[in-house]
Amino acid sequence: MNRIKIELKWAIIFSLVSILWMVLEKMFGLHSKYIDYHMYITNLFAIPAIYIMVLALIEKKSKFYKNDFKYVQGLISGILLSTFISFLSPITQWITFCYITPEYFPNIIKRSVELGYYATTELAKENFNIQSYIIQGIIGSLVMGVATSAISMIFIRTKSSKMIFFKRKTNSNKYQKTNQSL
Repeated sequence: MNRIKIELKWAIIFSLVSILWMVLEKMFGLHSKYIDYHMYITNLFAIPAIYIMVLALIEKKSKFYKNDFKYVQGLISGILLSTFISFLSPITQWITFCYITPEYFPNIIKRSVELGYYATTELAKENFNIQSYIIQGIIGSLVMGVATSAISMIFIRTKSSKMIFFKRKTNSNKYQKTNQSL
């Protein structure tokens, strides 16, 4: 349990922040009066999402690995965090669309048909429903979380002051490790 405690904590924080983001979107009218801007503004959630992922990886590096954090260790931690976030995603979607903003789907369906994105209301309903959003949330959190972790770990990992090279011995097929300072 201690090995995954940090990832669980940050997955819960991520989920709470995503719910808070939805409350703010609703408060600013992005689910009603200004719904035309929703598809643009909602993408700004990437900023706090990436920030939370990076903070989680930095905490894992300092508290669990005592600042000796290899790329693969961070990537595994990020994959685990992304998995926990994806498990919590259906709950956050349900809270969002059943309690915070139940009018979102009817509003977005109506507006997408008015703007011609969909020919009929039925076609729009196939895309804009809680089941579709839950699936998108699960897949999106996994894909974006793993990608964010992979890129972030390039910068967060512990950089070694020595590079290890493998040098071939002259009379054998075995390799010998040699350390060379940079």
